[in-house]
Amino acid sequence: MNARRALQALGANIKTARLKRRISVQGFAERVGVSESTISRLEKGDDGVSIGTLAMACLVLGEIGRISDFLDPGSDDTGLLLDREALPKRIDRKRGSRPTGSAKDETALPNGDDDEGVGF
Repeated sequence: MNARRALQALGANIKTARLKRRISVQGFAERVGVSESTISRLEKGDDGVSIGTLAMACLVLGEIGRISDFLDPGSDDTGLLLDREALPKRIDRKRGSRPTGSAKDETALPNGDDDEGVGF
């Protein structure tokens, strides 16, 4: 989907949400704090309408939470895939460094727990 069509779809969704709530263009414009012509441009998907106007429209519609979901890093599939691809393939210890302590110390569990899970 190209950017123009995405904006038009967003505008149509805003208009549908406004109509479902039975809010007139005039009333919506007053509550958003913009002119009626700006609301018309927003609902047509005009790329010149500010993100602040979009945010206020979402607030008036009771959907402001959707703004924070936009490109949420936890649900950005492309971003998550790029993060995964950037992970090192293997971790090498520095040359010449050796682990300290005996083999028994390396297998000991934290907090003094032994192999049976008993810590005292």
